[in-house]
Amino acid sequence: MKILGIETSCDETAAAVIEDGTVIHSNVIASQVEMHARYGGIVPEIASRQHMTAMIPVVQTALSEASINLEDLDGIAVTHGPGLAGSLLVGVNAAKGLAVSHNLPFIGINHLEGHIYAAWLEDGVDPESDPGFPIMCLITSGGHTDLIVMRGHGDYQLVGRTRDDAAGEAFDKAARVLGLGFPGGPEIQRAAESAIGTEPRLPRPNVKNSLDFSFSGLKTAALRRAEEKGMYPPREDQNIDSQEVSEVAAAFQEAIVDTLVKRTLEAAQRYDVNGILMGGGVAANSQLREWMSDQSSTPVVVPRPGLCTDNAAMIGAAAFLRIKDNPDRIWDLDVIPNLRLG
Repeated sequence: MKILGIETSCDETAAAVIEDGTVIHSNVIASQVEMHARYGGIVPEIASRQHMTAMIPVVQTALSEASINLEDLDGIAVTHGPGLAGSLLVGVNAAKGLAVSHNLPFIGINHLEGHIYAAWLEDGVDPESDPGFPIMCLITSGGHTDLIVMRGHGDYQLVGRTRDDAAGEAFDKAARVLGLGFPGGPEIQRAAESAIGTEPRLPRPNVKNSLDFSFSGLKTAALRRAEEKGMYPPREDQNIDSQEVSEVAAAFQEAIVDTLVKRTLEAAQRYDVNGILMGGGVAANSQLREWMSDQSSTPVVVPRPGLCTDNAAMIGAAAFLRIKDNPDRIWDLDVIPNLRLG
């Protein structure tokens, strides 16, 4: 079964052809990172316009790379939330048009569920098998840092979430404070690679009697540290490759990673799961991947970094079992910018 997945929740226009929920025949992404980098964050209106410009070329390239025509597909899946309303509308309307014109099954997918099913791609788990449920899922995507117990396909329970900034947002803001680029996660990781560990540790956020996260205090602590060292506000002549910037970046990254790992392991023990799954852009962080694997007593599953960030392959993977079991056409599908999972 071949499914065309379309993803436009934020600033990536993506399309992919996925077979049986695991095989990637194509996975095309048109990124807007450079366009938004000058503003230090995503500008929704610009993102929407760029999606409109890129949508048709991206879909055509995905079909061409997969050597398949629209009429040979078994269904179309599209992200309908959460995300930026304007960006989601472009993807949903494009997918509807393609499905209507070729009378194909059509389904909306939760973006966060897509990040979970990225683990089923390539050499991942057989979608129709039991990978060892229940699984504790750490989803770190955009404005979300969620802990979700997955007890089976489509069966989710939200047990922890961020109360303010998500981990990815905290990385972006810390990178801005240090005069680094956007997006912040990769920039902080790059700067931290040359650190030798001389910077005093930053505080670990803790929400008492809860599995929730809170990163606003850590973000403020990083800001105060940068001010004390004369790094903020950034100067035009500031050397972003300096050892001092590297040390603060490493301390900040370690605080984020340490918090994510400890809270996830606590949740995994409390809910007696058989494994841990990570997804979302922050899951591409090498220190997070290493620490989670080293400290967990249960198996840790995480897609390769390129499948952790936003892509359409994960949307096609998440849609496989749903379209297989119910090949319907949901023409009244609408976007839900604040769509939840669990």
